Amino acid sequence: MWRRWGFFRQFKLNVIQLARLRSEPDAIARGMALGLFIGFTPTFGVQIFLAILFAFLLRQNKIAAFIGVWITNPFTAPIIYGLEYEIGRMLLGMPPLGMNHFAGELSWSMGMSVGTPLLLGSLVLGVPVAIIGYSVTVRLIPSLRLWKIPRWPRRRNKSL
Repeated sequence: MWRRWGFFRQFKLNVIQLARLRSEPDAIARGMALGLFIGFTPTFGVQIFLAILFAFLLRQNKIAAFIGVWITNPFTAPIIYGLEYEIGRMLLGMPPLGMNHFAGELSWSMGMSVGTPLLLGSLVLGVPVAIIGYSVTVRLIPSLRLWKIPRWPRRRNKSL
């Protein structure tokens, strides 16, 4: 049953793709760190484009950066962005936003009161996550290359 869930299938395909990259573990880990950092920025919707662009400009592994961006997906984005906002808000000493801010129209001041803490929180969380992601990936790649990842069994056509 778990094979029908797209999330697990995508995760397995990303692990397989990461293990089969023909680069040094250090190069793959640098691309992964870049992707993780960009994945933590509040640029939901253009993160993949940004990761590939910066990987190209910084000459990092583009596929690893692409995979690293998947840290923020529709399931994890609310948790990550909420945590980033709260950390940034606390560091700036701002009061929490009440529902009265959301009752009116969107304004520039509301965008600044949400965007500034979110950006600061993304930097505060993105840097350690990228460093941890680098160290985990550089150690994980050699063992992933030794690991035999089995294929999922194919469905047999019962009509024949």
